[in-house]
Amino acid sequence: MNQMHDSTDHRASNAHDITMQGRKVLEITGVKQVESFDSEEFLLMTIMGILVIKGENLQMKNLDVDRGVVSIKGRIFSLVYMDQSPGEKTKGLFGKLFK
Repeated sequence: MNQMHDSTDHRASNAHDITMQGRKVLEITGVKQVESFDSEEFLLMTIMGILVIKGENLQMKNLDVDRGVVSIKGRIFSLVYMDQSPGEKTKGLFGKLFK
């Protein structure tokens, strides 16, 4: 039984999945860092790139740094990945957001 639990924890840290329940609750795995958040926007660094979540009354429900899991509740409007093209490397994180 421990062996199965260990493989599940290992998979969670190497996988990036998003589960949404009725536009009210998000659970995201594969999160490396929470860059910033407020009641209208979350900015997460995931293993698949920067993820911007927009909505209203957003709150962090759960944060498990060891497993890379973040849960967010509120009214979710959008989820957008900020892809980095070769010319954008020198702009930095906020330069990409406010172009």
